[in-house]
Formats: sequence, C-alpha cells, structure tokens
Amino acid sequence: MENKRQKQVAELIKRNFGIVLQQEGSYIYGNEAFVTTTSVKITPDFGIAKIYLSVYNIDDKQNVILSMEAEKNVLKNALAQRIRKHVRKIPDVLFFLDDTLDEMLKLNQLFDNIKSDDKDKPS
Repeated sequence: MENKRQKQVAELIKRNFGIVLQQEGSYIYGNEAFVTTTSVKITPDFGIAKIYLSVYNIDDKQNVILSMEAEKNVLKNALAQRIRKHVRKIPDVLFFLDDTLDEMLKLNQLFDNIKSDDKDKPS
C-alpha cells in the first residue's frame, strides 16, 4: 500500500519522465517509436522507481526497453535535473513494458470478429 508521499513522488516522476522522453527519447530509440509513461511505482524507501512504459508504432517493443536500459544513466540524470529540488534522494530507475493497451486492442478485435460472425450466420 502506497502512502501519500509515495504517490506524490511517483506522479512527479511520471510527469517529468514523460518530458525527458520527449527531449531525449529520439536519440536513444529513434524517431519511429512513440513511448509514453503509463505509471510509476516507488518503493517505501524511495530508492527505486519502477517506470512502466507503453511503446507504440513499432513491432520490437522489447528492443526499445533494452535501448533505454543501456542509456539508463543519461535518462536518470535528465530526470534528476528536473526533480532534484522536490526530492531528497534521486531513485534508481527500472523500466518495464506495459502492454495493457495492446492486450485491450487484441480483445476488442476478437470481440468485433465474434460480432461479425454472429451477424453473418443465418437465424
């Protein structure tokens, strides 16, 4: 269960990391991919921030996450520049792929196929 301060810091990181991705992202994973921060979970000691990312417009999503892991220090430093006046300790960042929206789109497509099959069947 997150306390109020954890939620505040997580939201601060989420908003500012989105800006960092806009500024630094194209240098790391290219112009094709569109990456957004969906959520951030922070440990009770504020030492680790788990950043969940959605990747669009590219098939190899895991490769984008691996590219970001390779450039983690650059991203963490850019984030630290933005949030250093709001937190005492800059947390270490971990990146995770959030494929919730991809799964939702697949389910919607399956439901649409079922509906179209039902309409095609004679009564």
